[in-house]
Amino acid sequence: MAKRKKRMKLPNNFGSIKYLGKGRRRPYGVYPPVTEYGFHGAITPKALAYAETWEEGYEILTAYNMEKAGKIKVNRGTFIDRTPTFAEVYERFFHEKYYNSPKKLSDASMNSTRAAFKNCSSLHDIQFGQLKYDDLQEVLNNCQLKHSSLELIASLLHQMYKYALKYEIVDKDYSAFLYLPKEEDDEAGVPFSEKDLTILWKNQDDPVVEMILIMCYSGFRIKAYTDMKIDLENRCFIGGVKTKAGKERTVPIHSSIYSLVANRADGSRNLLLARPDAFRKYMYTVLERLGIEKHTPHDCRHTFSVLCERYGVNENDRKRMLGHSFGGDITNAKYGHRSLEELRAEIEKIQAPDICC
Repeated sequence: MAKRKKRMKLPNNFGSIKYLGKGRRRPYGVYPPVTEYGFHGAITPKALAYAETWEEGYEILTAYNMEKAGKIKVNRGTFIDRTPTFAEVYERFFHEKYYNSPKKLSDASMNSTRAAFKNCSSLHDIQFGQLKYDDLQEVLNNCQLKHSSLELIASLLHQMYKYALKYEIVDKDYSAFLYLPKEEDDEAGVPFSEKDLTILWKNQDDPVVEMILIMCYSGFRIKAYTDMKIDLENRCFIGGVKTKAGKERTVPIHSSIYSLVANRADGSRNLLLARPDAFRKYMYTVLERLGIEKHTPHDCRHTFSVLCERYGVNENDRKRMLGHSFGGDITNAKYGHRSLEELRAEIEKIQAPDICC
């Protein structure tokens, strides 16, 4: 076995270059000088970068020390990080997803990905390994486009970090912590009428109608029902998607739908028992058969909101159960904590037709 080449000894307080072993694309860790000491000795600082060769690591340390001495100004990512730029990672990711994948994706999907990348222009020239959570969240916070565009941006960032982790470009997914700063602004809805609800309750034995009623009396978005904790003992849902306020919120199970929920809960987290797109088709077919005009699953969420208003549910609790932001209301956003039983008292103000019992 060939021995690794013996390297020159680095000057004191210059930093260090450590070989981290085989199986790594960038096996040399590049570290600044030690500045902290603990009970057991020197504390190794966080790596400046990871290099493919010792010589590359030496170049990074040289640039680091020259900048520290004020001899040169190193632009962010020029020397200290040798990972590809955001735009370069995007190009590789895009090619793999749309040209190397056995699955044929639509032109619409391709155009959506391109649009999301365009809306991340502030990140394009930054080394991917230099990006942090604040950089990503700032893109979402500063975007003036509609909610749907924010969703596309967040989705792209999630996919790019998954790609970057796979190819060891980074070792941490900062996109996992992102949230959408805006409420949905493009999903209009028409709630079910009292007459419609009565018809639905009369047909509650139908599995699709059963789920429609659950959605009307709980108010989550349809996607949330595919990955939700159903706590029958404490009679509540724990789940949610989309915005920061909407994720992992607790909503009591209204007494009128408890038996319906218990009937569908099979131990999995998918209360919908189908993909959202498949359920939509089932829903449209059943509503047509029952003589009810076409409603989307999102109309069930509007129905819950209307029922809360009609029966005097506390406005702040309605927002909490729907997962809406309190906006500039700092008091309620940070300090407005409500117990499960307090929320239950509010949701039980909603009255269901006698036929449901």
